[in-house]
Amino acid sequence: MAPVSVNGRSYRQPARPVVVVCIDGSEPEYFERGIAGGTTPTIARFRADGTYRLARSVVPSFTNPNNLSIVTGVPAAVHGISGNYFFDPATGREVMMNDPRFLRCGTVLAALAREGARTVVITAKDKLRRLLGHEMPGICFSSEQADRVTKDEHGIERATELVRMPVPGVYSAELSEYVLAAGLALFRRDGADVMYLSLTDYVQHKHAPGDPVATAFYAMLDRYFEAFDREGVVLGITADHGMNAKSNPDGTPKVVYLQPLLDAVAGPGRARVVLPITDPYVAHHGALGSFATIHLTAAAAQAAAATRLAAVPGIAAVHDRAAACARFELPPDRVGDLVVLGDRDTVLGKSPEEHDLSLLDAPLRSHGGVSEQTVPFVLNRPLDATWVRGHAGDLRNFDVFDAVLNGGA
Repeated sequence: MAPVSVNGRSYRQPARPVVVVCIDGSEPEYFERGIAGGTTPTIARFRADGTYRLARSVVPSFTNPNNLSIVTGVPAAVHGISGNYFFDPATGREVMMNDPRFLRCGTVLAALAREGARTVVITAKDKLRRLLGHEMPGICFSSEQADRVTKDEHGIERATELVRMPVPGVYSAELSEYVLAAGLALFRRDGADVMYLSLTDYVQHKHAPGDPVATAFYAMLDRYFEAFDREGVVLGITADHGMNAKSNPDGTPKVVYLQPLLDAVAGPGRARVVLPITDPYVAHHGALGSFATIHLTAAAAQAAAATRLAAVPGIAAVHDRAAACARFELPPDRVGDLVVLGDRDTVLGKSPEEHDLSLLDAPLRSHGGVSEQTVPFVLNRPLDATWVRGHAGDLRNFDVFDAVLNGGA
């Protein structure tokens, strides 16, 4: 079959089954610790005999923009998903960006499926399902709602019969394992040409590399990677973003609250803080991440606000809309007048009363900024030297489908 063209890239039809796994929140140190400690022997083997590199994710380093970049092969400036959450000027409301109407281009998955590839998407959280499966003939469901699937909507019935695990709670490590177990069972039962498995960062938000819970979780992932490898698939593994500790020595979140600072400069009610990390799962992070956008009602206040925020300890950078969109490849109509980034140790909030920190039952670990942009990029096969040379300068996590479909040695 002829290659498919998607968003300016050409992708070969899979000559053998392809499986891509996105490990949500997978800071590269998790793999490094597993290799050093002997708890991830499959990843160690891939490093020796396959491909083991680092790549850059999309900024903001959040779930939705990066998963959509991975399946479209392009940055958010093209696909339009600039965060988990944004201010919609058309309605004057802040909304979740999980509806396909916000997506501005097609996906590699849909294009391959339309050409006859048997395509499967399984994601941990249901918030991603409709975006990832947009216009894709095939199977697409979430482990969060595996007990609610229908043939018409999800392309499969009785998904819970694939594995013996009960449907996990959304705040659990098992939510990710269910994705892998269901994907492996479905592959063994029915086969697939292309499979995309997207996990959740519940463990990474709570447990740093080297923590026993994290070590056990990555050992579990490693066992599934070995199982898929034994099935003869071309396996690609990457992440949507990394993760860093964002807490003070006493264990409280290290937060810069932006709204009081902006009210002092621009006047009360004249600046809107939007936190694109916001999603329905606030117990993960309390809606605190290291990326924020600011909408100002008075253009004259922009320079003063930027100067004030840039002087605050914990704020790594403040960019105007044009500079932020150019640097981070973002859609200008979905970004505020200012973009603010926290440093490696700091998250950004609205105001203290806007965040219920009682939901956090562990010292905060979060993401969103440049400090969480480096992610693993692993294949169970070596890459062709020509492909490697073509991506030597700046490997991105959204090159993974290009690698598994076009880069085989």
